Amino acid sequence: MALATRTDRRPSMTRTLWDSTVGKKAIMAVSGLVMLLYLVVHMIGNLKIFFGSGEFNHYAHWLRTMGEPFLHYEWALWLVRVGLVAAVVLHAVSAYQLSRRDIKARPSKYVHKKPRASYATRTMRWGGIILALFIVWHILDLTTGTVHPGGFQSGRPYQNVIDTFSTWYGNAIYIVAMLALGLHVQHGFWSAAQTLGVGSATRDRVLKTTANALALVLTAGFIAVPVAVMTGVVS
Repeated sequence: MALATRTDRRPSMTRTLWDSTVGKKAIMAVSGLVMLLYLVVHMIGNLKIFFGSGEFNHYAHWLRTMGEPFLHYEWALWLVRVGLVAAVVLHAVSAYQLSRRDIKARPSKYVHKKPRASYATRTMRWGGIILALFIVWHILDLTTGTVHPGGFQSGRPYQNVIDTFSTWYGNAIYIVAMLALGLHVQHGFWSAAQTLGVGSATRDRVLKTTANALALVLTAGFIAVPVAVMTGVVS
């Protein structure tokens, strides 16, 4: 009589985390905070454009040489890019899968209406789609130069930014995306705090105030650049 062999294996901790709703929410929260940190740094870097072409171009060059001589030219920048891509993918996939689970769990409409959610909450999904499309356009415009107006000039980011925001559509795309970003950050920061167990009844007001402040500062900081080009403050 042949002995039965056990072929099934227990799923790994990583797989268990990924498959669970709580795990996906945690991954969304952490990846969102990683992207938020990047956005704060990116906004500060963008504001260097107000100090002139020399300052802005020098900053862009530093991004490619940071880590030298320990790291090769652009290696540190590529590590940041890879990390950001991973964060974006994990965030987007988790959001999509959680949304599908929510739909499957509630196939029929509620008999009683739920309390009306905030505008930021109701637009999280569409805001995410707008931001995903914007990221693609932004890379093709100012990184690869594929859709850049006026002729992309490698090594001259200051002039490239001027070219982009000298067009009506460049300003429109950027400003709409930054407004969507503000709404996304406003709700996302507070939601991430709740998911990671930071939120509480006593901290709720502080967290919401912080979320509102972050959203306002990031939106205003990013939009300041195209507005400055449009008004001739930066030229």
